[in-house]
Amino acid sequence: MSFEIVEATISEIGAALDTGEITSRQLVLMYLERIADHDKSGLTVNSVLEINPDALFIAESLDTERQLQGPRGPLHGIPVLLKDNINTGDNMHTSAGSLALADSFAGEDAFIISRLREAGAIIMGKANMTEFANFMTNGMPSGYSSRGGQVLNPYNISTPTGGSSAGSAVAVACNFCTVSVGTETSGSILNPGNLGSIIGIKPTVGLISRSGILPLSSTQDTAGPMARTVRDAVLLLNALLGQDEKDAAMGTNRGKVHEDYTVFLDANGLQGARIGIPRDYYFEELTEEQLALFNASVDRMRELGATIIDPAEITTAREISYSSVVLNEFKTSLNAYLARLGPGAPMRTLKDIIDFNHAHPVQTLKFGQATLLDAEYTTSGTFTEPQYLRDRMTDLRLCKEQGIDATMREHQLDALLFPADFGARITSRAGYPSIVVPSGYTSAGAPFGVTFSARAYEEPVLIRLAYAYEQNYKVRKAPSLKSFI
Repeated sequence: MSFEIVEATISEIGAALDTGEITSRQLVLMYLERIADHDKSGLTVNSVLEINPDALFIAESLDTERQLQGPRGPLHGIPVLLKDNINTGDNMHTSAGSLALADSFAGEDAFIISRLREAGAIIMGKANMTEFANFMTNGMPSGYSSRGGQVLNPYNISTPTGGSSAGSAVAVACNFCTVSVGTETSGSILNPGNLGSIIGIKPTVGLISRSGILPLSSTQDTAGPMARTVRDAVLLLNALLGQDEKDAAMGTNRGKVHEDYTVFLDANGLQGARIGIPRDYYFEELTEEQLALFNASVDRMRELGATIIDPAEITTAREISYSSVVLNEFKTSLNAYLARLGPGAPMRTLKDIIDFNHAHPVQTLKFGQATLLDAEYTTSGTFTEPQYLRDRMTDLRLCKEQGIDATMREHQLDALLFPADFGARITSRAGYPSIVVPSGYTSAGAPFGVTFSARAYEEPVLIRLAYAYEQNYKVRKAPSLKSFI
């Protein structure tokens, strides 16, 4: 077969499917072959946790539908991997990487998975992830789970994968799927997207449904697209859209959601854009090499017509510290999720999971479960703790009103620009959107990206800027999958 699957985009695959050059069944088989050769042997990057046993049947059905009725849309017959905390009402598990949930089946699809199926996407499998979205303990490596083991970075074995959507990012980077879905509470799309040299869109909390996703935080969680190109990420975003009355956060999006975000893909989108760079605090962990990559990216944006306000400081950046919000929200959110799985679910509460881990310490407690214990025994689950209430109000004040909002208003900005994912802490607490885009590689081959961020529901602006940068400076390259540096 002459079709080249490596770095193939949704549009390229769709054209090949339309002409009969390939079928969706053949496409799934090509991805499965790459997974067999490089994910489960060879480099063993370990990004794929589970394959959908029905994937080929679904592909064949969609091939037949294409022949008889034509495609439903761009995602018809396109293989997608899901982070393992997203429910599928099929023959796959949803475990969040935990052995305690290794036998857990969801009774129905998450809302966004129903939307993907309606769009004709093939749910090919589940991706490995940092266990419980990196909320199990302290010191656990990103990309590690007791059920799935350690995900490795295909660009450099000494470079972390980032967490917690590690498998989703690595699978896309390695061309084990066309696109994937990750989730983020605080950097879990942006961080692995940056370290995997891919596009990651962390949407505004409320743009897409969270129903049917194993939760971490009731105020910060969101799913989002992960892809090799901005266009593919936007096509996936389009498919995830839909108003879910069960998700209270979606009540904030009325009149702010666009039916088709591809209309904002503009190769000249940086012309006249005002982009601010908050240098204080956010650049302290950069190496000299990373700083040089970032500054080179800024120079290219200037060349493409952007007005760069440098610095455009966020005056509250150093006031934003540890917050008890996620710790307090985890137990209640998780227990509510587990209760909805029904009486036959293997685990009904967070305490059940803790007890399971205590009973199987060799398999489950390689790094301990200190955070799970804190959530179970130091929080009431009622959100009445004074510290929680104060922290929630403080986060909103420092991150939104006096933080991002104030800076963007003062400098009349279209977006903020952060190195890598270093702005995730403030943007996630604000519930604001971001897009990470590859911008280069270090001498050791480690990927480095830049992140565009803005205010609630300003995804159109971010898409325009990210697409213009990508199209004029195509930096991404696929990992060799032959040897580590």
